[in-house]
Amino acid sequence: MELGLVGLGKMGGNMRERIRRAGHTVIGYDRNPDLADVHSLEELVGELKGPRVVWVMVPAGAATQATIDELAELLQPGDVVVDGGNSRWTDDEKHAEELKAKGIGFVDCGVSGGVWGLQNGYALMYGGDTEDITKVQPIFDALKPEGDFGSVHAGKVGAGHFSKMVHNGIEYAMMQAYAEGWELLEKVDSVTDVREVFRSWQEGTVIRSWLLDLAVNALDDDEHLEKLRGFAQDSGEGRWTVEAAIDNAVPLPAITASLFARFASRQDDSPQMKMIAALRNQFGGHAVESKSEN
Repeated sequence: MELGLVGLGKMGGNMRERIRRAGHTVIGYDRNPDLADVHSLEELVGELKGPRVVWVMVPAGAATQATIDELAELLQPGDVVVDGGNSRWTDDEKHAEELKAKGIGFVDCGVSGGVWGLQNGYALMYGGDTEDITKVQPIFDALKPEGDFGSVHAGKVGAGHFSKMVHNGIEYAMMQAYAEGWELLEKVDSVTDVREVFRSWQEGTVIRSWLLDLAVNALDDDEHLEKLRGFAQDSGEGRWTVEAAIDNAVPLPAITASLFARFASRQDDSPQMKMIAALRNQFGGHAVESKSEN
């Protein structure tokens, strides 16, 4: 099938390549002309045959809103817009209503996989009406990992991004646990090879995971993480998860504590945050701050 893809950065560019490898046609637009196949959203829409599917991979908030506003004027009834960025689920409900008024479908899709998605596939959580999901399904099938899992119709509009938000909240807590354990191991004199302790956990233990594998990768690159500043950003989903927990009276002590630990990293050169920063760089290509930058 044909797909219009808006936003060809770290995630979007690799997604375009994976979809093309599956035999589909992708017409990509990005503000950077060196990345783009066309020079405007109008040109992108004009290249697609109806019913069109346009997937948006731009930063959440104003950029996504502006893109959807422009697409609403260019697309026709029966077309579908997919928001695959990290939008807040409440924005999805607003976008769906705006597009529905013009007969255009809307699907929200949480995407996980980072810089490894091209090779391994992307975990997908999507929300929307079944009729709209069906129009996008071949693209979901191209992006997902091989096998029976890694892709889910999570529910109605907003469910995809809500599920991805909770996924990221869990990710916060898991990374925080690895980071705290690493700092404690580094602190004591009796443990002389912390990196190899982490490596030993990769087989046969109940805490083995892909995040643990990435932690070992980071320690292989910089055994004591001495090159990194103990600072880690929060991308928004952690805050939204905690806010949703408050709204629904659901206790999230581990996730909440991990979010506040990131805030603490902005005050001191936190050893734990070195590991968090290293893990975010490993799985998502997120920027890290070296000590030389300060």
